[in-house]
Amino acid sequence: MKIAILPGDGIGPEITKQAVKILDAFDLTKDIEYAPIGGSAFELHNDPLPASTLDLAKKADAILLGAVGDWKYDQLPREKRPEQGLLRIRQGLNLFANLRPAIMFPELTHASSLKASVVSGLDIMIIRELTGDIYFGQPRGISVNENNEREGVNTMRYAESEIERIAHVAFQTAQRRKQKLCSVDKANVLETTELWREIFTNIGKSYPDVKLSHMYVDNAAMQLIRDPKQFDVIATGNIFGDILSDQASMLTGSIGMLPSASLDANNKGMYEPSHGSAPDIAGKDTANPLATILSLAMMFKYTFKDEAKYLLIENAVRQVLQDGYRTQDIFSTDTKLIGCEQMGDLVVDRLEGSL
Repeated sequence: MKIAILPGDGIGPEITKQAVKILDAFDLTKDIEYAPIGGSAFELHNDPLPASTLDLAKKADAILLGAVGDWKYDQLPREKRPEQGLLRIRQGLNLFANLRPAIMFPELTHASSLKASVVSGLDIMIIRELTGDIYFGQPRGISVNENNEREGVNTMRYAESEIERIAHVAFQTAQRRKQKLCSVDKANVLETTELWREIFTNIGKSYPDVKLSHMYVDNAAMQLIRDPKQFDVIATGNIFGDILSDQASMLTGSIGMLPSASLDANNKGMYEPSHGSAPDIAGKDTANPLATILSLAMMFKYTFKDEAKYLLIENAVRQVLQDGYRTQDIFSTDTKLIGCEQMGDLVVDRLEGSL
């Protein structure tokens, strides 16, 4: 298993360190290699995604990413900003399918801002198309228009083949779960998503065992708060998926609990927590590493097809939560507050007890 570790910026190095402890417990650290991405790569190479990092990622079987970004880079030209490294590696590896599970651990129902009756038992899979849409569409940029005023332009666009391939991922995922898929769009306003809805409907005929529904994105945002358990699998485009998955993460109590997998057509993947780099708490040992550890669990499930290790890691996380340990983002007065490092150590301890 050749695994590339890209710690990134902010809390990225702290949280990836805890996931590497899991790899060490499995005796799998001999084939890992590190490389910079984001702001740390800009500092070293004047590029948020150096050619050497992309080359390592292409040669690896899977990639574990921490997080990228820092406010101090906001004044750089856009192509030099840390986030561009993330967009470019997704595109460079053709990681078009982003899977973001939002699962409510029973021990964390109190951490959600919604009533326990609304979120208890929540288990949603959000599938986000990751390499198209407004983040990559051309033309884009800031220019001066015919009225001699500055104008920003971004282009939302999807090719038929891009929609088809994410649709197949969504339907096949639904088949393995509760055979229920909700496709989210804005087809009443945006022609791009009118095409999206048409293609999802047509492909759905090839999956008669999956019940397909459609929902406008504004209604979906409301329904995620009103009745989130009505959903099982949600499929949507890049920008809508970015927003809805972050919203769903807070149903579970904290974005620090939300892992993700970004896959290509052959299930090679980049695995990363859905949260950002949080530079304000970097180096303070307060970050929650569980989303990163659960992302590593997804790596074993989706890329390495090792369900046993996936379950071992997930169960270790559940045991630590059952024992009452919490990082700051999920802490309550009746639990035990610990830091990032100790949380990683406790998960490893529970894991090793099961090996």
